[in-house]
Amino acid sequence: MTDRLLDFADSAAVLSTQNELLVIKIEDQAPQTVPLADIAAIVASNPQIVFTQNLVAALGRAGAILICCDQRRRPVSMLLPLEAHFAQTERFLAQAAAPAPLKKRIWQDLVQTKIRMQGQVLRLQHGQDAGLPQLALKVRSGDPANVEATAAQRYWPRLFDDDAFRRGDENDPRNSMLNYGYAVLRGITARAVCASGLHPSLGVNHRNRYNAFCLADDLMEPLRPLVDRRVAFLCRETPPEEWQLSRAVKGALLAGMAERYGAGGERRTLFDIVARLSQALASSFLLKQRSFRCEEIEIE
Repeated sequence: MTDRLLDFADSAAVLSTQNELLVIKIEDQAPQTVPLADIAAIVASNPQIVFTQNLVAALGRAGAILICCDQRRRPVSMLLPLEAHFAQTERFLAQAAAPAPLKKRIWQDLVQTKIRMQGQVLRLQHGQDAGLPQLALKVRSGDPANVEATAAQRYWPRLFDDDAFRRGDENDPRNSMLNYGYAVLRGITARAVCASGLHPSLGVNHRNRYNAFCLADDLMEPLRPLVDRRVAFLCRETPPEEWQLSRAVKGALLAGMAERYGAGGERRTLFDIVARLSQALASSFLLKQRSFRCEEIEIE
């Protein structure tokens, strides 16, 4: 598997399947094909993308995900494989029965890694880490003091060198870029969660009753700085009037998902890193002990 990310944004297309291939038909062009086994995710950005029911089913069998966007090209829905592991029921039960102290320690590890990686990004951007690695040491089991929020208050203004930046501002194009990257990352993480035999709705910290991807949101937290780094770089290299979720920006964000990163003394793809993270979490649930460790990724 080559874990390809396909974003259909530029023109109308009909997507279907034949002989375990994705068949792409664009007007006035010869049909193109891609092996389904090579696809990690399809992002349907153009509102005139049409796909067949057979393709949706085939993507599920192949373990790929389908991310659909709204009229503003923002990801709004995701389709995941229903069955992805031979021992899925056993792992669902272990996940549902995981004791609270175990889940709190897992969340502590995720938050500590996220804050340290945020420090990495700031050091690469500005030459200093704003004391975030030291702050990460203050995170306790379950993060009762919400050190994650304290880190965010230091991190976001420094990331863009802009004290006025607010993560919740929907009119800020930087947030549109971040949200797009996070949506794809969420899909990759949810795919890995399902492949490990876990249920994406049963989180270790996220518990929103209307969120079907609580566990994916938990596991992707330490990986968000990978998207942040790419968006900050794009904004630094272009004037503010060009900050928009363009084809080039989306392409750059997807390219970042396909890169190899240093982790555990090896160069690994993001897909491999997330798969290992999900498998380690599944082992922790089965053993009822924290065999789980979140590796810090080397950001370049």
